[in-house]
Amino acid sequence: SMRQYQTKAELIQTIQDTFQKYITEFEEIPEEWRHQHHDEVDKSPSENLSYQLGWLHLLLDWEAQEKNGVAVQTPAAGYKWNQLGALYDQFYQRYGQLSLKEQQQQLTQLVEELCQWISTLSDTELFEPGQRKWATTKAQWPLYKWIHINSVAPFTNFRTKIRKWKRLVMA
Repeated sequence: SMRQYQTKAELIQTIQDTFQKYITEFEEIPEEWRHQHHDEVDKSPSENLSYQLGWLHLLLDWEAQEKNGVAVQTPAAGYKWNQLGALYDQFYQRYGQLSLKEQQQQLTQLVEELCQWISTLSDTELFEPGQRKWATTKAQWPLYKWIHINSVAPFTNFRTKIRKWKRLVMA
Protein backbone atom coordinates (compact mmCIF):
# COMPACT_ATOMS: atom_id res chain seq x y z
CA SER A 1 0.00 0.00 0.00
CA MET A 2 1.26 3.46 -0.81
CA ARG A 3 2.27 5.78 2.00
CA GLN A 4 -0.34 8.42 2.91
CA TYR A 5 0.57 11.99 3.83
CA GLN A 6 -1.51 14.30 6.01
CA THR A 7 0.11 17.54 4.91
CA LYS A 8 2.32 19.13 2.27
CA ALA A 9 4.98 19.73 4.96
CA GLU A 10 5.02 16.02 5.81
CA LEU A 11 5.54 15.07 2.15
CA ILE A 12 8.39 17.57 1.73
CA GLN A 13 10.03 16.43 4.98
CA THR A 14 9.79 12.76 3.96
CA ILE A 15 11.33 13.51 0.55
CA GLN A 16 14.20 15.39 2.18
CA ASP A 17 14.80 12.70 4.82
CA THR A 18 14.78 9.75 2.41
CA PHE A 19 16.88 11.69 -0.12
CA GLN A 20 19.53 12.57 2.48
CA LYS A 21 19.88 8.91 3.51
CA TYR A 22 20.01 7.83 -0.14
CA ILE A 23 22.52 10.37 -1.47
CA THR A 24 24.93 9.88 1.45
CA GLU A 25 25.46 6.27 0.34
CA PHE A 26 27.41 7.47 -2.71
CA GLU A 27 30.00 9.53 -0.85
CA GLU A 28 32.58 6.77 -0.42
CA ILE A 29 32.19 5.13 -3.86
CA PRO A 30 35.32 5.75 -5.98
CA GLU A 31 34.64 7.43 -9.34
CA GLU A 32 36.48 4.66 -11.20
CA TRP A 33 33.90 2.16 -9.95
CA ARG A 34 30.84 4.12 -11.05
CA HIS A 35 30.05 1.82 -13.99
CA GLN A 36 30.90 -1.38 -12.13
CA HIS A 37 28.17 -4.06 -12.25
CA HIS A 38 27.57 -7.01 -9.96
CA ASP A 39 25.43 -10.04 -10.87
CA GLU A 40 23.27 -9.69 -7.76
CA VAL A 41 22.42 -6.00 -8.23
CA ASP A 42 20.62 -4.75 -11.34
CA LYS A 43 22.30 -1.32 -11.57
CA SER A 44 25.76 0.20 -11.36
CA PRO A 45 26.12 3.24 -9.06
CA SER A 46 25.93 5.55 -12.09
CA GLU A 47 22.77 3.82 -13.37
CA ASN A 48 21.23 4.00 -9.91
CA LEU A 49 21.65 7.80 -9.88
CA SER A 50 20.71 8.15 -13.57
CA TYR A 51 17.36 6.49 -12.88
CA GLN A 52 16.54 9.10 -10.21
CA LEU A 53 17.73 11.96 -12.42
CA GLY A 54 15.67 10.72 -15.35
CA TRP A 55 12.37 10.36 -13.49
CA LEU A 56 12.63 13.62 -11.54
CA HIS A 57 13.46 15.51 -14.74
CA LEU A 58 10.40 13.99 -16.40
CA LEU A 59 8.10 14.79 -13.49
CA LEU A 60 9.18 18.44 -13.40
CA ASP A 61 9.03 18.61 -17.22
CA TRP A 62 5.43 17.34 -17.31
CA GLU A 63 4.45 20.13 -14.95
CA ALA A 64 6.43 22.81 -16.84
CA GLN A 65 4.99 21.71 -20.20
CA GLU A 66 1.39 21.71 -18.97
CA LYS A 67 1.92 25.18 -17.42
CA ASN A 68 3.09 26.35 -20.85
CA GLY A 69 0.03 24.91 -22.56
CA VAL A 70 1.89 22.01 -24.18
CA ALA A 71 0.11 18.65 -24.52
CA VAL A 72 2.25 16.36 -22.37
CA GLN A 73 3.15 12.89 -23.58
CA THR A 74 3.88 10.61 -20.64
CA PRO A 75 6.19 9.02 -19.79
CA ALA A 76 8.27 10.92 -22.39
CA ALA A 77 8.04 12.03 -26.00
CA GLY A 78 8.51 8.97 -28.21
CA TYR A 79 8.00 6.45 -25.38
CA LYS A 80 4.98 4.48 -24.20
CA TRP A 81 4.51 3.10 -20.69
CA ASN A 82 5.37 -0.40 -21.97
CA GLN A 83 8.75 0.84 -23.27
CA LEU A 84 10.37 1.78 -19.99
CA GLY A 85 13.46 -0.37 -20.61
CA ALA A 86 14.34 1.77 -23.63
CA LEU A 87 13.62 4.92 -21.63
CA TYR A 88 15.99 3.78 -18.86
CA ASP A 89 18.70 3.13 -21.48
CA GLN A 90 18.23 6.75 -22.55
CA PHE A 91 18.63 7.87 -18.92
CA TYR A 92 21.86 5.85 -18.60
CA GLN A 93 23.27 7.33 -21.83
CA ARG A 94 22.26 10.88 -20.94
CA TYR A 95 23.49 10.97 -17.34
CA GLY A 96 26.08 8.18 -17.40
CA GLN A 97 28.67 10.53 -18.92
CA LEU A 98 28.64 12.55 -15.70
CA SER A 99 30.84 11.77 -12.72
CA LEU A 100 29.14 10.44 -9.58
CA LYS A 101 29.90 13.84 -7.98
CA GLU A 102 28.12 15.67 -10.82
CA GLN A 103 25.18 13.27 -10.71
CA GLN A 104 24.87 13.85 -6.95
CA GLN A 105 24.99 17.63 -7.44
CA GLN A 106 22.35 17.58 -10.20
CA LEU A 107 20.09 15.31 -8.19
CA THR A 108 20.39 17.50 -5.09
CA GLN A 109 19.39 20.49 -7.24
CA LEU A 110 16.41 18.60 -8.71
CA VAL A 111 15.17 17.54 -5.28
CA GLU A 112 15.32 21.19 -4.21
CA GLU A 113 13.28 22.16 -7.29
CA LEU A 114 10.81 19.37 -6.55
CA CYS A 115 10.29 20.54 -2.96
CA GLN A 116 9.95 24.16 -4.08
CA TRP A 117 7.30 23.17 -6.61
CA ILE A 118 5.41 21.14 -3.98
CA SER A 119 5.48 24.12 -1.63
CA THR A 120 3.57 26.17 -4.26
CA LEU A 121 0.76 23.60 -4.57
CA SER A 122 -2.52 23.92 -2.71
CA ASP A 123 -3.82 20.98 -0.68
CA THR A 124 -6.48 20.51 -3.37
CA GLU A 125 -3.85 20.32 -6.11
CA LEU A 126 -1.70 17.95 -4.10
CA PHE A 127 -4.27 15.59 -2.60
CA GLU A 128 -7.31 15.61 -4.94
CA PRO A 129 -7.31 13.64 -8.22
CA GLY A 130 -7.83 15.27 -11.62
CA GLN A 131 -5.75 18.40 -10.97
CA ARG A 132 -3.42 18.03 -13.95
CA LYS A 133 -3.93 16.55 -17.42
CA TRP A 134 -0.55 14.80 -17.20
CA ALA A 135 -1.60 13.10 -13.95
CA THR A 136 -5.06 12.06 -15.11
CA THR A 137 -4.82 8.39 -16.01
CA LYS A 138 -7.33 5.60 -15.41
CA ALA A 139 -5.81 5.20 -11.93
CA GLN A 140 -6.89 8.77 -11.05
CA TRP A 141 -3.89 9.40 -8.86
CA PRO A 142 -3.54 12.73 -7.07
CA LEU A 143 -0.24 14.55 -7.61
CA TYR A 144 1.21 13.43 -4.28
CA LYS A 145 1.19 9.80 -5.47
CA TRP A 146 3.07 10.69 -8.66
CA ILE A 147 5.55 12.64 -6.53
CA HIS A 148 5.92 9.81 -4.00
CA ILE A 149 6.67 7.11 -6.60
CA ASN A 150 9.29 9.33 -8.22
CA SER A 151 11.04 10.39 -5.00
CA VAL A 152 10.35 8.74 -1.63
CA ALA A 153 9.77 5.25 -3.06
CA PRO A 154 12.91 5.03 -5.24
CA PHE A 155 15.10 6.87 -2.73
CA THR A 156 14.12 4.15 -0.26
CA ASN A 157 14.30 1.13 -2.61
CA PHE A 158 17.42 2.22 -4.48
CA ARG A 159 19.23 2.97 -1.22
CA THR A 160 18.80 -0.75 -0.45
CA LYS A 161 20.24 -1.59 -3.89
CA ILE A 162 23.31 0.64 -3.53
CA ARG A 163 23.98 -0.65 -0.01
CA LYS A 164 23.91 -4.21 -1.37
CA TRP A 165 26.21 -3.17 -4.25
CA LYS A 166 28.69 -1.66 -1.77
CA ARG A 167 28.60 -4.79 0.40
CA LEU A 168 29.37 -7.00 -2.59
CA VAL A 169 31.80 -4.81 -4.55
CA MET A 170 33.59 -2.72 -1.94
CA ALA A 171 33.82 -5.25 0.89
